[in-house]
Amino acid sequence: MAILLSRDFLSAMRRVFKTSSFRIVISFVGFFLVSGMIVTIVTGFHNQHLFEREIRQVVTNEGEETFAAAGHPDLDHFLPVVKALVHNEPGFFYLLEDKTQTIVAGNMLHLRPVSGPRWLSWSHRIPRPPRPIIVYGEGYQLSDGGYYFVGIDASRLHQLRRDLWCTVAWSSVAFIVLGLIGGILLSGAVLARIEAISVTARSIMNGNVMRRIPLQGTDDEFDHLSHSLNVMLDQNQALITSLQQVSNDIAHDMRSPLARLRHRLEKSLERESTMDAVKENISLSIDDLDCTLETFTSLLSLAQIESGMQREKFVHVDLVALARNITETYLPVLEERHQRLDVSLPTKAMILGLPVLLRQVFANLLENASQHTPQGSKIMLGISVTKEHLQILVSDNGTGIPDVDLKRVFDRFVRLEHSRSMPGNGLGLSIVRAIIQRHSGTILLTNNMPGLRCTIDLPRFHSS
Repeated sequence: MAILLSRDFLSAMRRVFKTSSFRIVISFVGFFLVSGMIVTIVTGFHNQHLFEREIRQVVTNEGEETFAAAGHPDLDHFLPVVKALVHNEPGFFYLLEDKTQTIVAGNMLHLRPVSGPRWLSWSHRIPRPPRPIIVYGEGYQLSDGGYYFVGIDASRLHQLRRDLWCTVAWSSVAFIVLGLIGGILLSGAVLARIEAISVTARSIMNGNVMRRIPLQGTDDEFDHLSHSLNVMLDQNQALITSLQQVSNDIAHDMRSPLARLRHRLEKSLERESTMDAVKENISLSIDDLDCTLETFTSLLSLAQIESGMQREKFVHVDLVALARNITETYLPVLEERHQRLDVSLPTKAMILGLPVLLRQVFANLLENASQHTPQGSKIMLGISVTKEHLQILVSDNGTGIPDVDLKRVFDRFVRLEHSRSMPGNGLGLSIVRAIIQRHSGTILLTNNMPGLRCTIDLPRFHSS
């Protein structure tokens, strides 16, 4: 039983170690501990350095004052000064020896005559203090062979060093505790936002496609991420809705030609059918198949355009040359329908794009304008150039489109009542809009009073 419990405990601990919360807490504790230790140690050593420099300066000043009071650096002049200092300055350590190293004045035991700064591990004080005292001082050689030493109690510096390491030890405990608290709070805040995203994702996977990630209103990175994901979810939902609509539209629009095709084939199988009737049925069936194939070809073309797979093939295109070529092709058709085409083009209008797709834009717009306007109507095609954009304008003076339908006609398979008797599958404007959007442009339909006005804005290409 104990073995099973220990295994379960180890397994649980391994799961804890693998969690993001644990890694965040440990990282925060480590960073907090290292930064706190660095600050504490640097501050402690800096304070020690200042205190040590202060001690050195006090001893140096005391030595200089002694030399100044004695006047001459010999034993006879130093003796009365040192005796007075021992009596008047009990906080300092003084020693005056002759050239035979015999003590002649001071409050210290014998020292070897060493010049310069000195650290003494015990005070050599007379009388001996009850506790060890560390002394810092400076020794001076006198002109007659004597030796003078002046020092000060430096035990506080030693105690400061011990206190520093004690402070480091206790501070490390405090930093670990504070780091754990801060890490837990931080990981809780971060993981709560991540969990909100995860909960939303699971809800969407369970079928609640309308669910979106809540924003906190902090305008931070998590809000930016949540907003981007929400936009992506909106687009996915729009694509799903569009796909469902396309499926319904295909099922609806394909039903009639396929049903007619089946009916004609059944009639052709009847024994009393004549050869002429069979040929007529076959011809009509081919027309229905052509219409169906045209619809599927348009759908495939639309999907390829919207996927953006052709963007890397963009080249420099002169819209003016393209428009002239299209108008030359459509002029005989328009003349046959007794329609007039007015063209207003600049010298040149360069953009980056695919000539085949842009040619399809002009062809679809001119074809729509021609089919939906009566005989004797006027169609206008114009291109204008600004500093940053190119504008294509195609307008007519026909029957136009009701304002409520100006945006809806860009949807797939949308055909208004007055155009259902005309050839077409309702994908022409959908393809035009997809092409313009793939070229980073916009398209807008407005009422031309009378007729329809189509305005396209495209980014202009600036040649170097």
